[in-house]
Amino acid sequence: MAMEYEPIKTYGDEIKESVSEQGKHLRMNIGNADRSQGHDNDDDVDNNKGLRQVALQIYEPNIGNKLGEECPLIPTSSSRHQQPQQQAQQRLVSLDVFRGLTIALMILVDDVGGLLPAINHSPWNGLTIADYVMPFFLFIVGVSLGLVYKKVSCRVTATRKAILRALKLLLLGVFLQGGFFHGLNNLTYGVDIQQMRLMGILQRIAIAYLVAAMCEIWLKGNNHVTSELTLLRKYQAQWLAALFLSITYISLLYGLYVPSWEYQIPDATSSSAPKIFSVKCGVRGDTGPACNVVGMIDRKILGIQHLYRKPVFERTKQCSVNSPDYGPLPSDAPTWCQAPFDPEGLLSSVMAMVTCLVGLHYGHIIVHFKDHMDRIRLWLIPSSGFLVLGLALDIFGMHANKALYTFSYMCVTAGAAGFLLAGIYLLVDQWTFGIFLIFFWCLP
Repeated sequence: MAMEYEPIKTYGDEIKESVSEQGKHLRMNIGNADRSQGHDNDDDVDNNKGLRQVALQIYEPNIGNKLGEECPLIPTSSSRHQQPQQQAQQRLVSLDVFRGLTIALMILVDDVGGLLPAINHSPWNGLTIADYVMPFFLFIVGVSLGLVYKKVSCRVTATRKAILRALKLLLLGVFLQGGFFHGLNNLTYGVDIQQMRLMGILQRIAIAYLVAAMCEIWLKGNNHVTSELTLLRKYQAQWLAALFLSITYISLLYGLYVPSWEYQIPDATSSSAPKIFSVKCGVRGDTGPACNVVGMIDRKILGIQHLYRKPVFERTKQCSVNSPDYGPLPSDAPTWCQAPFDPEGLLSSVMAMVTCLVGLHYGHIIVHFKDHMDRIRLWLIPSSGFLVLGLALDIFGMHANKALYTFSYMCVTAGAAGFLLAGIYLLVDQWTFGIFLIFFWCLP
């Protein structure tokens, strides 16, 4: 015998029904008050307006979030269930493909870069395929933030979550790249805190992510986007932040005075005192390996003992007989060849923040423009500008340099990322059969 059970109501459903009944009851009372009292006096009209506002706030508890003024007082269960479904339906496949290709490129560089120096990181100035990996990741982070924070229900809650996520990533980077696994190579365990590396790839991503997230949460207007001009007006504070960061970086890089400095290297063959090397500088605006401001700031703030001990400039012609690969020191090698230098330092991370903010703009285009060709057009225009500007700056003396993360390097890599995103989007999200054509074309 079939039996029918009354469905059990969850706590969220009870709240929703209670809120709905309160809203209906208040609206009925307000309607009766309007019919009975009419417009007898101004006080009654003001009271009715106040009741309408209270009823609206109770019936739609998220009205404060739409205005960006306060946090939700009553969470609705339906919005919680509908939000993941909407995100799944609106997921940008091309962004996932871009992320996957970047990870594949990273694995290729890590595994094959030592065998083929041509695809390894550039020893100093110039770009190789490996030098695009880090900016591509930062660019993707920015695009993703534009999609995640397109509707912020509570700014305070979003800020707290972003800070917590950045701290987790920062601590994970210190754990992985700070020397905690050195015992796997020399069978000695424990960590020397005084020699531990403080900065790294994950730390840089965490810092750039946090800055871009704060800009997206707090620095955007309330106007509706209907054209390219209104898009710039809505996010003009974010562009001003990117401009401020760029000017600050360039001013410090070319304006600060770098004095002479020294470092020491322990002698592994004996227990004698470490060797001390002196590096003569006394210059401004130098972007070479020895006397640049990026390294000076890291030595002053982080301490030279907390920097990366195998920098890329060890593969330059001045420091390696096997350049562009690692090798023995030449007989006339300069004193700075063995100096620690962190490619993910403090000042260079400023331009990494700008890369993330540029990616944020590309995410805004996805949010506010739904036509495929509009998106591609609005991506290609700034990408072309960044690429041309970066190449021109490199020709006129501001060389593209990953270790320093120069402004020209940011422009070239951001422009390349924009072109690649537009191409993948055109192939995957607009021409859905394009991915299958690539698959069959790659078959033997």
